[in-house]
Amino acid sequence: MLVGRSVSLNPMGSNTNPPEVVGRALVSIRRLVRTLRTTAVSVERETGLSTAQTFVLQLLLEAPVESMNELAERTSTDQSSVSVVVSRLEAKGLVVRLPSVTDARRTQVAITDDGIALMQRKPPTVQERLTHALSGMAPSSLDMLSGELNSLVALMGADEEPATLIFEDDATGST
Repeated sequence: MLVGRSVSLNPMGSNTNPPEVVGRALVSIRRLVRTLRTTAVSVERETGLSTAQTFVLQLLLEAPVESMNELAERTSTDQSSVSVVVSRLEAKGLVVRLPSVTDARRTQVAITDDGIALMQRKPPTVQERLTHALSGMAPSSLDMLSGELNSLVALMGADEEPATLIFEDDATGST
């Protein structure tokens, strides 16, 4: 939610981009958002888990983590967002928190056998599809895309918004 931010609602803004160019960009964004949404719905229907929950399980399937901060770093989000997701997964018996073997002050998070079984039967997640597509791009194209997306986010006045896990509304973990 954009609180206290001034955002121009003039569809043309102050830019002079031709309407057909803006229209092509909007069509691409609509296709991307639709694909993300339908993928998320499919995974949620098959697994009973949110997109963020399946993403965290996928990362834990690859390797357990020594701390919530490490998991937050691996998800490219903040510790509070990922902690809520882990709590929900733990309540479903899909992950377990254990004392770290290397540092008693930390809590290791690992996927359970039930979590592994669920992950083996799920369809590809939003993050998997995005990561696969982004990884297939030339480094220069990916760098340019990242820069342009950052510019778009800034122009929309959303550059101060938290970068929560996809389809997780906020740190409370609501979807």
